[in-house]
Amino acid sequence: MSLRYALLALLRVGPLSGYELQKQFSASVGHVWHAPDSQIYPELRKMEAEQLIEGEEQPRGQRATRRVYHVTDAGNRAFLAWMQTPLDYARVRDPAHLRAAYLEAASPAAARDFFRGHIAQWEAELAQWEGELRRIADVDNPMLVRRLAATDPEDHERTIAFKRFTYEGLVDRARVEIEWARRGLKLVDGLEASGGSWSASAPETPATGTPAAETPATA
Repeated sequence: MSLRYALLALLRVGPLSGYELQKQFSASVGHVWHAPDSQIYPELRKMEAEQLIEGEEQPRGQRATRRVYHVTDAGNRAFLAWMQTPLDYARVRDPAHLRAAYLEAASPAAARDFFRGHIAQWEAELAQWEGELRRIADVDNPMLVRRLAATDPEDHERTIAFKRFTYEGLVDRARVEIEWARRGLKLVDGLEASGGSWSASAPETPATGTPAAETPATA
């Protein structure tokens, strides 16, 4: 259900077409709530059916039209009520930490590749989020500019502060994940050097389930 509130948050700034909404989504709230087009457009139709938003056909060019969405009073009330409601946390689904819990079944090389990939993933996230912090500091984020234009000047400081605080949390999370993976690389080195039973000959690829052919015994 959080997707609809993310969409309402964007539309409360001003009317947007579905295409514009998708672009604004990916450049702002999409950083904390990923949703592809295949989820956004059906959700817009549901929200319109529930009268949370209203769509209006507007001309585009000579013949074409586009559908522009506005938040209704009911949609605004629903968003504000959601903001006052205690958050319902979802149970954790973390594929990286699930994989890490069973790395004893991998080879040292595969374990290192896993941790290096994790570092690369989170370094890319870190760079993006640090970039967003710079854009917030410079008030250079297009969605933030639109939001401030629709906000009373006395509320600008609070609006910017919470956007900055959100991305600071994302930056902190990325740094923690990078450091965790670096410790994982050191763990692999230590375990491999300890002379234990972890062998470099551990399987590199998953088994197919097909028994290997037996080699005939020689006389």
